[in-house]
Amino acid sequence: MSLRKMVAIHQPTFFPWLGYFDKIAQADMFVLMDNVQFPKKGGGWINRVQLAVSGQAAWVTMPVVRSFHGTRLIREMQIDNSTPWREKLLRTVKASYGRAPFFEQVFPLFEDMVNNPTDKLADYNKAAILAITAAVGLNTSKLIDASTLDAEGTATDLLISMTHAVDGTAYLCGGGADGYQEDNKFAAANIELIYQDFKHPVYSQCNTSTFIPGLSIIDALMNVGFEGVRAMLVGTTSTSV
Repeated sequence: MSLRKMVAIHQPTFFPWLGYFDKIAQADMFVLMDNVQFPKKGGGWINRVQLAVSGQAAWVTMPVVRSFHGTRLIREMQIDNSTPWREKLLRTVKASYGRAPFFEQVFPLFEDMVNNPTDKLADYNKAAILAITAAVGLNTSKLIDASTLDAEGTATDLLISMTHAVDGTAYLCGGGADGYQEDNKFAAANIELIYQDFKHPVYSQCNTSTFIPGLSIIDALMNVGFEGVRAMLVGTTSTSV
């Protein structure tokens, strides 16, 4: 009987939440989907995320260059470095998490990630995701860029093509996929469909009276540290997964 090879696929988002890293922990291969269109208007998780600020969830944003015609793929998007957004983000995190139990442990890594000088959105997000993945003891070699794969199609067909491209036998999807994903196509392609079923852990947050789920993993790191986050994702085993 062949072994299951589970694949997760997700856009390279901006300092993602815990559920994103739960997918990385569970998957045998994690594809960073940089080969799909960036939304022309509005905000999204690709360039913004929420942190706890003054006791409430608040958006922090990476500005992007939107002065282009037509459409662009995520890997083609440029960061708008005309404003000091990095300095503003660092000030916000210092003010909001300066008294967090693991601030001194986590902030140097966060500062390095924020100060990444690249003007490429995908490269910036990928570098941060890799750094956090390594910091919590997960295996970074399982991450791969979708743009390097021989895959084609759109929507569900693209997910199936990418899963096949990395020799996957199972696809791990998030809880919000049922609105657009055609589940029957996975079975037809001989791919097992597995739903993530992530249950957000509750932990003590230094600057809120009521727990706020769904924040950037930076919130968890500041409050429980690298080992604490690892324990929430994979337990206390010391081996890399």
